[in-house]
Amino acid sequence: MAALTSITPNSTVYPNFRTISSRITPDCSPLLSPRSGQASKQRLASRNQRGRIIRCAATKPAKSPAELEWKVKRELLLEKRVRSVDAKEAFRLQKENNFVILDVRPEAEFKEGHATGSANVQIYRLIKEWTAWDIARRAAFAFFGIFAGTEENPEFMQTVESKFSKNAKIIVACATGGTMKPSQNLPEGQQSRSLIAAYLLVLNGYKNVFHLEGGLYTWFKQELPSESISDD
Repeated sequence: MAALTSITPNSTVYPNFRTISSRITPDCSPLLSPRSGQASKQRLASRNQRGRIIRCAATKPAKSPAELEWKVKRELLLEKRVRSVDAKEAFRLQKENNFVILDVRPEAEFKEGHATGSANVQIYRLIKEWTAWDIARRAAFAFFGIFAGTEENPEFMQTVESKFSKNAKIIVACATGGTMKPSQNLPEGQQSRSLIAAYLLVLNGYKNVFHLEGGLYTWFKQELPSESISDD
């Protein structure tokens, strides 16, 4: 879909917006018909001379693998035989079989408390960019009273691959865990951050991926070894 254009006063409020002067960039050119293109360029150039800037607003990015339907992700998890384990089994595997617990919660949550010896790579992070799409998402979060909106961490897999080989034995964990088990109310189970992360891992060639059923909530509830990190 072609990007939309808007004319706004010269400002630095949105520094990442692309400026278009008298030349129309390729992704905006479909908005002009062959007959009216030249005249439109002249009008735009004239407006630009009067101190206005033509800006191209970003459209919604294409879906990433993490944004695919849960049904698609669940099918691959089952196909790759990703196994769910409870907290006590996860602790045993960590202690006796050299499994590592990969905590995919935000860094701040990890610092407050996590399973002893676990590693943190957040799958979602606070929204960082200032494109038109990011501004719209911030506004949507703010509408519901959420002023710290999150987005998928684009460096998630890169960071995981820098820490663990494809043959590493990994138990992926988040706060609540989710489940792949069907139930009467949830015939396809329940998606979670850890299951999305497990999906990304097997999609990228990891072969020994487990999932913490019940999440770290059950780990803490059962008083299994945990620790925190101070910012001091």
